[in-house]
Amino acid sequence: MTSEDSISPLSPPPSEGTDPQGAVADLLEVLDLQPVGEAHFTVEGAQGDPESELGHSSAAVFVGRSQKQLHGRVFGGQVLAQSVIAAGRTVEAIGGNPRPIHSLHGYFVRPGDDSHPIRFAVENVRDGRSFSTRRVYAIQYGLPILSMIASFQEESDGLEHQDPMPAAPDPESLPSLVELAASTDDRRTVRFAQARPIDLRHVEGNLFVEPGEEITAHQNVWMRAIGQLPDDPLLHAAVLAYASDYSLLEPILRRHGLAWSDPRLRPASLDHAMWFHRPARADEWILYAEQSPSAQSGRGLAQARMFTADGRLVASVAQEGMMRIKPPTP
Repeated sequence: MTSEDSISPLSPPPSEGTDPQGAVADLLEVLDLQPVGEAHFTVEGAQGDPESELGHSSAAVFVGRSQKQLHGRVFGGQVLAQSVIAAGRTVEAIGGNPRPIHSLHGYFVRPGDDSHPIRFAVENVRDGRSFSTRRVYAIQYGLPILSMIASFQEESDGLEHQDPMPAAPDPESLPSLVELAASTDDRRTVRFAQARPIDLRHVEGNLFVEPGEEITAHQNVWMRAIGQLPDDPLLHAAVLAYASDYSLLEPILRRHGLAWSDPRLRPASLDHAMWFHRPARADEWILYAEQSPSAQSGRGLAQARMFTADGRLVASVAQEGMMRIKPPTP
């Protein structure tokens, strides 16, 4: 793979074609998981067909496809979002009170194959008086590619405070991905910017091709789904989880003067945690305030907060990623 073709597995290439609305429709189709009943499951790669023979715990099983990627691997944000949908579909309102997702903690165990369906086995760990807990395995070829636990809570009154939203320019004053793609003949920029379901507008300038102008471990990114989404809180939480994996590790790159196009870069998501504080729509502007407190041993840690345009803190995110730099060939 040449440097011009290098694209991070953390930031997926555009879907087929150039229509952003088509990209949103494709994302909604990817998130429309199909139930395939219940099964006993194991993820140890047993004899026979482990995916249909799923051994110790009972699980609700769903199946979904993947977005095609240039590198052939499943985008981490996609499998996170699908796991949110799978888990949420097993959580019912109790006493007439819905239980929206409030946190998820996942580990990316293996790279996924974007040409093979993914099965999502959801274990009902517990339904308590106000919390519901689910464990999700995303499975391909009988082996887990993601292991995630998610918690859902009935809304209730309590103490409340939040950090203030950082200062940022109006997102409409920044170039959209469509405008970026239309303003350049650089194939790398076009591939990074064209026909994505999520519009990203970097306040400090994107890192698709060139490093940032300033060496810093902080950045702010405005983002929203390109088209209007259905009025389903679970779907909006899933799309926020999807979008959270696009740029989260970029403060590490910015701190070290790197761009996604650097042919020496070997990145991969290792884990992902997300806390949903307040409801928000993923098709309205969200400011993603990101920073990296540390990088070491070929790994980098990133933390971020999501704010609505009117300043409400709606989610916090953390991720550690593999950020190896391949040494130059002698």
